[in-house]
Amino acid sequence: MKNKIKYFFNSKISIVIVFSIASFLATFSARAQGPENPPKPVVIYVNPAQGLNFGAFYQGGTGGSVMVYPNGSRTTTGSVIQTSQGVSFSPAIFEVEAEPGTLVTIVNGPDVTLTGSNGGTIVLSIGSADPPSPFIATATSPSRTLIRIGGTLTIGNPLVNPPGNYNGTFSVTFIQP
Repeated sequence: MKNKIKYFFNSKISIVIVFSIASFLATFSARAQGPENPPKPVVIYVNPAQGLNFGAFYQGGTGGSVMVYPNGSRTTTGSVIQTSQGVSFSPAIFEVEAEPGTLVTIVNGPDVTLTGSNGGTIVLSIGSADPPSPFIATATSPSRTLIRIGGTLTIGNPLVNPPGNYNGTFSVTFIQP
């Protein structure tokens, strides 16, 4: 008699286990994932009011350099002397519109020759960015991620680089992998 009860009990457990597995599998449905939408392209806005400006300075007899950093500070080397004279200096500011979490790489263009209003040329080297490259976009639309980029002017003596206003354009490439 004990054997029959034991057998019956074991059979009941195996039936319950089979029924539980069957109901567990029946509660889940399978879905296939369709093709993922392509990422939203990155859009770059140039802030025209905030170009790369080196401000006013005096050059000595041997020249030197002027550096503007992404944080908005400025330093000089050689015989170049900083002065304000009401002329501001600032990094270039770009606004990046991208989905939060988008990885963006900044590639600086080549050095640029700036042309002076009184003759002469000065070489501009594009500097580092803040945030540094590569960076992850964090702003949610309609806000944009601000990128500040500095640069360095290499200045010769006053005969080669006479005082005046120097202008030119530079290129920066923003890459979304």
